[in-house]
Amino acid sequence: MEEFTSTFSSIYSKDNLRLINQAYEFAKNVHQGQFRRSGKPYITHPLDVAILLAELYFDTPTIVSALLHDTVEDTTASIDEIEKYFGKTVRDVVDGVTKISKMDFRNTHVAQSENIRKMIVAMGQDIRVIIVKIADRLHNMRTLEHMPYEKQLATSQETLDIYAPIANRLGISSWKMELEDLSFKYLNPKIYQDLSSKVAKKKEEHNKYIETVVDMLSKKIAQNTNLNPRIYGRSKHIYSIYRKMKNKNIEYEDVLDIFGFRIITETIANCYEILGLMHSSYRPIPGGFKDYIAMAKVNNYQSLHTAVIMPGGLRVEIQIRTKQMHEVAENGIAAHWSYKEKSKVDTKTKEKFEWLKSLTSWYRDIDDSSEFLESVKLDLMDEDIYVFTPRGDVKELGDGATALDFAYAIHSDIGSKAVGAKVDGKMVPLKHKLQNGDTVEIMTSPHQTPSKDWLLFCTTSKAQSKIRAFVRANERKHSIELGKNLLEQECVKLKLKLNKIINSPNVKKTLESLGVHTVTELYVQIGYGKHIPSKVIALLTGTKSQSEDEVSFLSKMFKRYKRPSGKSMVKVDGMSDILIYYAKCCHPIPGDPIVGFISRERGVTVHRSSCKKTFEMDRDRTVDVEWSTEQAQHPIRNTKVRVLCNDTSGVLKSITETFTVNNINISSANVRTIKNKKAICIFDVAVKGVEHINLALKQISKIKSVIRVDRV
Repeated sequence: MEEFTSTFSSIYSKDNLRLINQAYEFAKNVHQGQFRRSGKPYITHPLDVAILLAELYFDTPTIVSALLHDTVEDTTASIDEIEKYFGKTVRDVVDGVTKISKMDFRNTHVAQSENIRKMIVAMGQDIRVIIVKIADRLHNMRTLEHMPYEKQLATSQETLDIYAPIANRLGISSWKMELEDLSFKYLNPKIYQDLSSKVAKKKEEHNKYIETVVDMLSKKIAQNTNLNPRIYGRSKHIYSIYRKMKNKNIEYEDVLDIFGFRIITETIANCYEILGLMHSSYRPIPGGFKDYIAMAKVNNYQSLHTAVIMPGGLRVEIQIRTKQMHEVAENGIAAHWSYKEKSKVDTKTKEKFEWLKSLTSWYRDIDDSSEFLESVKLDLMDEDIYVFTPRGDVKELGDGATALDFAYAIHSDIGSKAVGAKVDGKMVPLKHKLQNGDTVEIMTSPHQTPSKDWLLFCTTSKAQSKIRAFVRANERKHSIELGKNLLEQECVKLKLKLNKIINSPNVKKTLESLGVHTVTELYVQIGYGKHIPSKVIALLTGTKSQSEDEVSFLSKMFKRYKRPSGKSMVKVDGMSDILIYYAKCCHPIPGDPIVGFISRERGVTVHRSSCKKTFEMDRDRTVDVEWSTEQAQHPIRNTKVRVLCNDTSGVLKSITETFTVNNINISSANVRTIKNKKAICIFDVAVKGVEHINLALKQISKIKSVIRVDRV
């Protein structure tokens, strides 16, 4: 703590340092006797988190919150004590971090998405909550070697999926890169070590090349301008190199643009002057130029990007920016923080990160958990396509966005009524992929409505959510009509009037007993077959049902179908004799988290909870399903396994032998070679359940030539 005070005394005032020391002493006392798995006193963790934040010059409440972030969860300290000694701002941040720490992002699909929703809402309330949490995660990742293997895998995957993208969205690139590399180290240790050793072997060569290029660029600028910019270069981080290899399906030796060079100058005019010099001196690579000064990214990142071919044929990426832009590029939101003597975020900072509030309010409107999770992952991706409206307004979209995505980005009504588009004056279909700088005009028709097929090519979360909402509403409308008609038919049989029955005094009580709140909801559920009309009328009128009272509504609904003999592997609402259809899109097997959807043609269709098809289903059609535990052993089920490997002698034999050793029968196999001496193998295999297949997949992943293995 003395070292902290000495190091950061020029940043924080004496009064603020006194408060930080007070927080340290409080945390040290309540954590007394607690130790990390490494054997170090627990207080070293919050102190290291505080140092991470102080290095980026965050304000005093953020540093104090970092020191106290585990006190409420792991000690006898209360949240009221935190407020009493350190104020409401610190209380709110510590409380927010504590709530996020209790969330389990690795449990069921629904709970996972709900927890992420809560986290994003917390971000919107005070951005410091997520900043402290990411710093906490970064330090935990640095010390992850002390945790059990399973915990290492789960934490690393969560970090790669959630925390690294948020760090990127906040613009804190140094944290983002380290989080990615550390996660990659535990998730793919074999590939990580291989790449690390290759990078290490060429480190001296790379450093020499970086020095040569920096010297070359410096001389070129000095000879042709009066500018004296700061120039430096660096190799890309391990995970970034791996992604390039994976996306382009190439070997490490074939990755050409592994160097990045920064040219830091004084003014925006200087940036464009240097850019012109670079393009006139070296051959620019087509499509390699991006102007993020004229059109800043959503997280306020600004820079000129270009890619050129240097003497010797090596491709390099050059980024040209001002000093202020560089600070934002490196530290993101931290660069906007008013950290010196203020305890609150300034108005300018709040305005610059207004996207957080829009993100929060947008997610509040999405009810379906699976859809929400998909939307978050889409929105946390890099956004680097800039498209113009006919008036010259700029819309920022994700790479791969279509004309339909652009239409929804302008307004939901325009998207819903879109029939086509003009890109730079030429007519294109709605599925046309947009390029950086396109000018797009959307053609609409008052008679057009969203189509379910649009989900196959639109990419933005807003477009997908609006389309799904319309499709569900349309299906719901038909279900309401059908449910009402079925009830009216039953009333005609009994010589009753439906309007009189649904307006009776006991209708509210009956609706509650059926698990619905309104008559409309009742119509929907009857339309989907969740309730039998005769039974509903009997309950509403207090008379004996004319149908078989003992037959469940699902059995009644599916009685016209031939049922499977004996008990099913899956129970539907506790019953194991319902007709089940296993979805071919995701091949669920015993042990998979599953969800069931009522189908009028096939009984109940069972999907894996993570299946993308479930995003398109109407929630009113869902039924509770679970794998039956009544059977000592589940029947064998088929699933598909995909293996990406190097096309080397004996690798196919090793894979098939692994299946054989684990008593897994291969029903069919499809093997094809692809470029760069790789092969993709798709196996249709018969297994007993998740544990059975996971053991085999783990063993296959250890085969020397195997790059990746997963279930399709």
